[in-house]
Amino acid sequence: MTTQFWEKSREINATLTNLLFKPVRRRVLLGLSKLHVVSQQTSPLIHQGWWLLRKRLLPLLCLISFFAVLLLNSFAPAVAQLPPQPRQEIRGVWLSGNDFSVFRNRSQVLAAMSQLRQLNFNTVYPVVWNDGYTQYPSAIMQKMGIPFFFKGIDGQDVIADIITQARKQGLLAIPWFEFGFMVPLTSELASSHPDWLTQKRDGTQTSISAAGEVAWLNPFHPEVQKFISQLVMEVITQYDADGVQFDDHTSLPVEFGYDKYTISLYTQETGNPPPPNPQAQAWIKWRADKITAFMVDLHQTVKARKPNAIFSVAPNYYDFAYKLQLQDWLNWVRLGIVDELVMQVYRNDLESFIAQITRPEILETQQIIPTGIGIIAGLRNRPVSIPQIQSQVEAVQQRGLGIGFFYYESLWDIAPEPAAQRQSAFAALFPNSALRDISQNTPRQPTFNTISLPLYPKPSLGQRVRGYFLEMAIAGGQPRRILLDTGSAGLRVPQEFLGNAPIQKTGQNIKEVLSDGTILEGELVYTNVRFGLIPTAEAVPVQIVTSRQCTAQKPNCSAKSGAPFSGIVGVNYFEKSLPYNPLRKLPGNLSNGFIVIGNGGSNNNGSLILGLTADNQAGFKMASWSQQPEINGVPGNRWDSRLGKVCLTIARSSAKNSCNGRMIADTATINGLTEFKSASTAGKLKPGVLGSANAVKVAINGIFDYSLIPGTRDGFNRWNLSISPQAELTIFVNTGIAFFDKYDVLFDQVNGKQGFRSRR
Repeated sequence: MTTQFWEKSREINATLTNLLFKPVRRRVLLGLSKLHVVSQQTSPLIHQGWWLLRKRLLPLLCLISFFAVLLLNSFAPAVAQLPPQPRQEIRGVWLSGNDFSVFRNRSQVLAAMSQLRQLNFNTVYPVVWNDGYTQYPSAIMQKMGIPFFFKGIDGQDVIADIITQARKQGLLAIPWFEFGFMVPLTSELASSHPDWLTQKRDGTQTSISAAGEVAWLNPFHPEVQKFISQLVMEVITQYDADGVQFDDHTSLPVEFGYDKYTISLYTQETGNPPPPNPQAQAWIKWRADKITAFMVDLHQTVKARKPNAIFSVAPNYYDFAYKLQLQDWLNWVRLGIVDELVMQVYRNDLESFIAQITRPEILETQQIIPTGIGIIAGLRNRPVSIPQIQSQVEAVQQRGLGIGFFYYESLWDIAPEPAAQRQSAFAALFPNSALRDISQNTPRQPTFNTISLPLYPKPSLGQRVRGYFLEMAIAGGQPRRILLDTGSAGLRVPQEFLGNAPIQKTGQNIKEVLSDGTILEGELVYTNVRFGLIPTAEAVPVQIVTSRQCTAQKPNCSAKSGAPFSGIVGVNYFEKSLPYNPLRKLPGNLSNGFIVIGNGGSNNNGSLILGLTADNQAGFKMASWSQQPEINGVPGNRWDSRLGKVCLTIARSSAKNSCNGRMIADTATINGLTEFKSASTAGKLKPGVLGSANAVKVAINGIFDYSLIPGTRDGFNRWNLSISPQAELTIFVNTGIAFFDKYDVLFDQVNGKQGFRSRR
């Protein structure tokens, strides 16, 4: 998926924002009793100068915004083409740590939920993770020796009380992980796990945030990811929560990432250490993609436990979130892992407020999912008047957006107007009921129809002369570069590739014999899989390989070398048994087929294009596969991918060319191969390696015409010949990986076709 347009729009919007608007940032020190606000003062003269500049440049901003919307429609056609669907309106309020003194009392919880329902609110977001502590009794934290301080007056579980009373009133209760990866440096968690913390390039471990001086858990560290995932799943399971919400702190300040673990990981994956400039684009993207991958895996885990749970995100505006916090939430929306979005826009100036809620990314998001705007209702030392709230709510509602108020106590208890007056004003904001129902929260699909993933020339484990390796994560594990095999079907990986996500064991031990005589043996399981950042729509079958050996007929197979097994992802549609091709379970249009684009024999990456469209099929000449009977457990159509009517010519041989051969285009076979069923069919050719005098030509009339002069370079020009009386086919050709140097190859699983496009 291309992001070039958004890279440019981020730069333009950031510049305009810096010139025209003075953001009011949330400066909240979240503890048990107090919120502190850091306000910025400007002189009247400076303020007047900025006002004149802003007034003069406003027409230019409007013009640029107009063209940005036009560009958005052309760069995001999948979004523009989505049919309009009714989306539930968000009318929410955050229940912060600052509100805890209220909600410790059961009677006040009951009264608060009842009153919110009467005022036609429909969602509450109670904080459950804050300041390095859970706001609920957590077995995970107890096991780590971290104390729990947040019992109610009667010793009750306050979060359980809030969720119970909210449900009785018909309100959704979505627990809010406010601190995300943020944690006080002096907390028990940071002190007991210093290796979980990341740091800046100069070695400092803290930054000044909305919550004061804080440290940051390393979002790239597997133990940190496991910890956060366990807390999330504990909340979903313990309270059968309606969903879970992640704040703007499920991110990382751009200056961080220079700890030993991250430096090693980046160097291992890219071949270079991180650049000294934390804002280098490739370094930003790598870290942002890692956070995105974690969120994709977490989304899969949550949905596996509760499919209709709402996966909610409450970020800052996109320029700030991506460039300064590595939080690529727009990509999360496009990937289909966000069920609702509430963007925080905490500022007093109405003009600046409207500019933020009309940004292109908000216009795009609200066409897809319930989208709201976070409005500040007041702070303890900076109350907000009801006229300001009314004007901002009106602006939001006029644009079809929902609302989340920060925070409960400032709705009417901490305010410049009397509580009764405030409550009357809030009643007027929502005159009609708009209840929400999570049963309507069905699985989403990506907003794009096709995406290109890199095919790497080297694996994560072991060595290989040539191959194309696809980066995948199995069961929430670390990304591994696994051999792409267009000649077989099914995902087969070693045990160490698996992460901590749930695995459904079948107890079925299966065997697979590879073309080189290697026998793979291991249990068949079902688990979540991710291709790059693209998750499968559901768990897929995977063979966990625990044994490799050679057949008696081929004793010199790859298992004999003792080299580590790099895994195989077979993407052929001719399954004979489980596991099946995992691409079948990609979401939406991405599952309809793929295109392999080779690297021409260089050390550069190739490409795997997922999702066939009219545009990316242009220039391909198609040949048909033959359809096969269904097999229990294999979804979709099965096709015999051995193409027919193949014309084979081998120079200096008497082998007859009657165009009755069959062939396969196979990325996992290093050298080309011709297999004859009988010596008479092979003519004068002898089994073994062909010489340069035996030029090979393989063609399907009107489709492709491939030729090769045999040589001695494995993976480039070596061509083998065999005579096998036990062979099923009279003449069978496997063109090997070198074929992909000359042709792009398309695999269409819907229509049963294979396409070829010359690269010359």
